[in-house]
Amino acid sequence: MQLNYKRQGQGKPAVLIHGLFGSLDNLGLLARPLSEQFDVISIDVRNHGASFHADEMSYPAMAADLLALLDTLALPCVTLIGHSMGGKIAMQLAKQAPERVERLVVVDIAPVAYPHARHRNVFAGLQAVQSAAPQSRSEADQILAEHVREPGVRQFLLKSFAKGEHGWGWRFNVPALIANYANIMGWPDPESRYEGPTLMIKGSESDYIQPEYQETVQAQFPAVRARVVAPAGHWLHAEKPALFNRLVTEFLAGGG
Repeated sequence: MQLNYKRQGQGKPAVLIHGLFGSLDNLGLLARPLSEQFDVISIDVRNHGASFHADEMSYPAMAADLLALLDTLALPCVTLIGHSMGGKIAMQLAKQAPERVERLVVVDIAPVAYPHARHRNVFAGLQAVQSAAPQSRSEADQILAEHVREPGVRQFLLKSFAKGEHGWGWRFNVPALIANYANIMGWPDPESRYEGPTLMIKGSESDYIQPEYQETVQAQFPAVRARVVAPAGHWLHAEKPALFNRLVTEFLAGGG
């Protein structure tokens, strides 16, 4: 089974990996300008977007999915850019197969385990929508709003609520996400290292990267550089696209 992907541009290959509940369009504000200099491959990770559904959702498995796609596309070495869960997939692949990763960009996530209650209201909303079987995005939004107050979060989630051959529904595999949530929030490999150039970008208002994680990050990614985008939260690439894109392109060019 192969991951769904979108390819644009020419040059050295750069792979963009979205986060939990996302899809390959999430990093579109970066993909478009980046494609002027790079061969940009945006992917849907398993259980998201148009990629296959599977019961397992561990970081080694998701890294193996991406490695298989790189083999299919005959790409021996790439730059990886991952946001949130996608950043963890990128870090996992860089550790599993460092010879395949030229540079690594990790966006607002750390190689640590996070509390398991962070998305409880989101899952409640997803399940409520699934049970009610609404026949439009507006109907789904009304149900979702009972659990998820932030309009921006609902708008993001509803990008994956679409009409298929069996009617309207979530494109991501809700039962698998729930069953594997501990894996998604966890971190399976705190011991191995990736020695290559690494850029970690944090949103100034986000709590995903804490000062106390610094030693853990540097132990696993000794060549890491850190940058902060302000003012911005977890979705810094959408909130401050010009600054975010500049930091990424400078790093990919060998600067930053």
